[in-house]
Amino acid sequence: MEGFTHLIPFAAAHEVIRQGITDLTLIRMTPDVIYDQLIGAGLVRKLVFSWGGNPGVGSLHRFRDAVENGWPRPLEVDEHSHAGMANRYVAGASGLPFAVLRGYRGTDLAGRTDTVATVTCPFTGEELAAVAALNPDVTVIHAQQADREGNVQLWGLTGVQKEAALAARRVLVTVEEIVEELRPRPGAVVLPGWAITAVAPAPGGAHPSYAAGYSVRDNDFYQAWDPISRDRGRFTTWLRENITHDAPAPASQDAPTR
Repeated sequence: MEGFTHLIPFAAAHEVIRQGITDLTLIRMTPDVIYDQLIGAGLVRKLVFSWGGNPGVGSLHRFRDAVENGWPRPLEVDEHSHAGMANRYVAGASGLPFAVLRGYRGTDLAGRTDTVATVTCPFTGEELAAVAALNPDVTVIHAQQADREGNVQLWGLTGVQKEAALAARRVLVTVEEIVEELRPRPGAVVLPGWAITAVAPAPGGAHPSYAAGYSVRDNDFYQAWDPISRDRGRFTTWLRENITHDAPAPASQDAPTR
């Protein structure tokens, strides 16, 4: 589920939580609140990522609780640099097995994953980092518009949505609206219908992030998320009242509230 600062597919993530799709390996360059919610819901087995945090606020407390305490389940992590993650998507989108970059030097990240190796340039002899391609089973993104042929257009701050989509076996897109015709916009990214598996209208589907031209960022939500996510009981109540709408779960005897 990709998106940078805006166009983060929260509505799609909430539907995953409601459907209880579990044992997920999540991939994202910047796992922020959207993945904190999925991890806290107990649906995630592994996280492949670079930077992680609540933008402008601090830590992801459900993420930290899973890593440090195994609650609500242990979480395996595969951590990379931003450049490494971006290049992994590019390799996947290009149909290549790996990408090459100057990176990871001076860190111990390469020693903590089997998806980073070194290669020697056959032309200069320089030793470079090689990162394994990413080919997600499913990439989910949010965009501003799609037409009735399934072509998708997004604009504003874009991250690696294009690469993540073209690297994936299936691509699911939620959009602010379906339009009769996509009108060219400066700096826009257009994903052709042949690369998209399904499109669903979901106005406001990026909230609490935003969709340029349609909504603004809900900064108050990001601030409010910090105390909600710090406490297990408060988080599970929020999840039940706002996402799943199911009955309260019985208190666990072996997982005290933090």
